Amino acid sequence: MKILVLAGGADQIALIKELKWRGHITILIDYFQNPPAKNYANKHIVASTLDIEKVKEIAITEQVGLICTACTDQALLTVAKVSEDLGLPCYIDYKTALNVTNKAFMKSVMVANDIPTAKYTILHECCLKDLSNFEYPLVVKPVDCNSSKGVKKVEDEESLRSSLNNAVNYSRTHTAIVEEFICGDEISADFYIENSKAKYLCATKSVKRKNTNSFTIVQSVYPVVNYEEEVQLTQIAQKITDAFHLQNTPLLVQLLHRQNDFLVVEFSARMGGGSKYRLIETLSGVNIMSKYVDLILGHSPSVSPSKQVNYAVVNYVYSKPGILKQVDGLDSLKNKSVIDDFFYYKTAGMQIDKAETSGDRVIGYLVTADTQDELLYKTRYADSNICVFDMNGFDIMLHGLV
Repeated sequence: MKILVLAGGADQIALIKELKWRGHITILIDYFQNPPAKNYANKHIVASTLDIEKVKEIAITEQVGLICTACTDQALLTVAKVSEDLGLPCYIDYKTALNVTNKAFMKSVMVANDIPTAKYTILHECCLKDLSNFEYPLVVKPVDCNSSKGVKKVEDEESLRSSLNNAVNYSRTHTAIVEEFICGDEISADFYIENSKAKYLCATKSVKRKNTNSFTIVQSVYPVVNYEEEVQLTQIAQKITDAFHLQNTPLLVQLLHRQNDFLVVEFSARMGGGSKYRLIETLSGVNIMSKYVDLILGHSPSVSPSKQVNYAVVNYVYSKPGILKQVDGLDSLKNKSVIDDFFYYKTAGMQIDKAETSGDRVIGYLVTADTQDELLYKTRYADSNICVFDMNGFDIMLHGLV
């Protein structure tokens, strides 16, 4: 079967490989000329995954039997819409996809169903009277963007105006959400919804870059919760499942953990990005990408997660601005068992402008250990032995973030 895959990042490489292993022909749509997944697909077409009409046109021309993506929000919306329009199968209908990718709708349903979340309001412009009963600091974000684009923490009215304007401009619907900043650990919890029942897979802590108002994640760290907290997280996931009528789907829930409480930041009916599919398998023993492909091909997968390791972390590498030439040190570190795996998010020749969002990551690498001290040692050793070279031969990697 010909299958259209939307988005060509590192996570989609795993999706394409799984589909091709099962004998399918893959056609990739990505607006970059040389995305990481390009050489893995049978064919690459340069186009935006957000251009619904263009994707529909390509699907018709190529006579595909399925449209899919993995580990990304907004492309999922396109998948659901085009699949519905063309009568192709999809594990999630367009209305549900819209509901679980739009933060404004998501928040309203959470409040209506007693799902704990931060105080918020929806804005199309900077109207301070709507924020008169809010306390700084605040978090401003577009209602419908990937990769933490436009997400900022603001401390005063001046930065609020600037950040709100940016968020509205990033948004496809020119809409932003403003919520009170909650101090606490950010937890990323992954579940598989099986016949409308939430099954807990794992949870990690998202460690942010220090001394910045952006939300730059530099690590996904395990473990972070105990058994009682796993139960609490599963209860929240079940509430989300019931409120949004989810049936069979991966579910990513991002929360803030403060003292004994969890507050839901947002969620999505997908696997997490940033190589989370690989981390889920490492932590739970569930090959979630394989299960996901079972799902989109019309099967009914079942998962039986169990603890696999004591400590693990995915470290994300960022760099100074420049044009990427190559990354050195990864193969050697893997051969020495310092790192378990690594993932390329950028390819040679790509321009790197900043180090703020998940879309700015150059690579990621997975480390496991029996003790916390071993995990820290391996991480620091890897950080000092990886180089990100620009076209002039300079190491532009931002060392010391982890």
